Amino acid sequence: MTDAKAGPEVGTDKPGFDRRLLPPMLLGSVLNPINSTIIAVALVPIGRALGAPASQTAWLVSALYLATSLGQPVVGRLIDVFGPRRLFLLSTGLVGVAGVVGALAPDLGVLIGARVLLGFGTCAGYPAAMALVRSEAERTGRDSPGGVLTALAVANQTIAVVGPLLGGLLIAVGGWRTTFALNVPLAVAAVLLGLLRLPKASPKADPEAEPEAEPTTRPTGGTTRRGNLAARLDLPGMGLFAAMLVSLLLFLMNLHLRDWYLLALAAAAGAAFAVRELRAATPFIDLRVLGGNIPLLATYGRALVAYVVAYSFLYGFTQWTEEGFGLTPFHAGLAQIPMFLLAIGVSIVSGRSTSVRGKLLLGAVGQIVACLVILMLGGDSPLWMLLLVALIFGVPQGLNNLALQNSVYFQADPERTASSAGLLRTFAYIGSMVASSATAASFGQHADTGGLHRLAWVMLGAGVLYLLLTLFDRTLGRATATGTRASA
Repeated sequence: MTDAKAGPEVGTDKPGFDRRLLPPMLLGSVLNPINSTIIAVALVPIGRALGAPASQTAWLVSALYLATSLGQPVVGRLIDVFGPRRLFLLSTGLVGVAGVVGALAPDLGVLIGARVLLGFGTCAGYPAAMALVRSEAERTGRDSPGGVLTALAVANQTIAVVGPLLGGLLIAVGGWRTTFALNVPLAVAAVLLGLLRLPKASPKADPEAEPEAEPTTRPTGGTTRRGNLAARLDLPGMGLFAAMLVSLLLFLMNLHLRDWYLLALAAAAGAAFAVRELRAATPFIDLRVLGGNIPLLATYGRALVAYVVAYSFLYGFTQWTEEGFGLTPFHAGLAQIPMFLLAIGVSIVSGRSTSVRGKLLLGAVGQIVACLVILMLGGDSPLWMLLLVALIFGVPQGLNNLALQNSVYFQADPERTASSAGLLRTFAYIGSMVASSATAASFGQHADTGGLHRLAWVMLGAGVLYLLLTLFDRTLGRATATGTRASA
């Protein structure tokens, strides 16, 4: 009898990836990018409606990423322990609640609260999808489900680029509140798909955990189980991680020397977190393993700087096209269609190859060229130059996410796939927070051309750093060395 986890053989009759899992996986994973990008064209209308300048509406961006940066690795760890179904259903249900709150919000404070709820609600989709990819790979013996990984990347890229266009259309039809109300039907669909198609699973055995005590009929028997579960989750580690990340992100949201204490708090919490994780029997983030996994650390670093560029473009460039160039929200989204089309095509074509280094290098060059073109833009530039910038950005948009995602899949500890995927998103969102802060600092009260050029210099610096991190990383060729081509 053939081992279910053995590599695939010619003529095998083993079932392939369970395609019934794809709809909930794809829908769950895109809930975050659609909310990340749809807000880009809504910032100006919201600011006008609520009397808030760009420096205040930037919190609508920051709030979601603050919540998601914290929630992704935490929920990912819970998925590693309990399986994806329960966490997926709870989180996607919260997305619907956030949609209602945002659609009815009377002021900016409540709207920011809705974005926080959206951040936590969208935490489970991507880690759950990566965990399902890993479990299906183990079940079928096909260790590199390249087709599914590409589908995830294409879906996320498609939504990320379509988001501004969809947002502009919704605003034109029903106002900015429709961009929040959209989450209600999406959440209902995700919950129904999750109930119908996600497998029911008991908590996963953690190889790093101590054997769980046998059930006992004594009154105190439940305490052992609860204590063992708390140890597996490492609640103190999660708390210290939260304190470190919140302090750091609050500092990044509004870079100023008067807030130095936030950086000091982040450093103190980080030191305590490191001590805790090095001593814990089952750490939330295994720093010993992570510290020895240089390729994975390099991937996280690349994700951070790549998303500084990507989200500076998404939010800063889009705001400038409305306020500095004079486009409506709908036309601002429409101007990004070239990026939408090219990014999808690039993702599909490049997804056929397991090469990572080539994708990252080309993505880095694409970011740098686009930043140089932005520096030549002005309020009287021809429309074709805006379309050219969007077209150039389509190349890194289609390459970087796919390459980073594939890198993590092959570099991470298989038993921590979901939490490692969540941590990738955390680093990406830290990059987005830097982008949001840079955008607010560059524009101030108005998104004018001078502010766009200041932002472009920040983006260019991050793009050059991304290129250097890729050029000097000699481990990239190993990311898919053991994988097979699109075997799913």
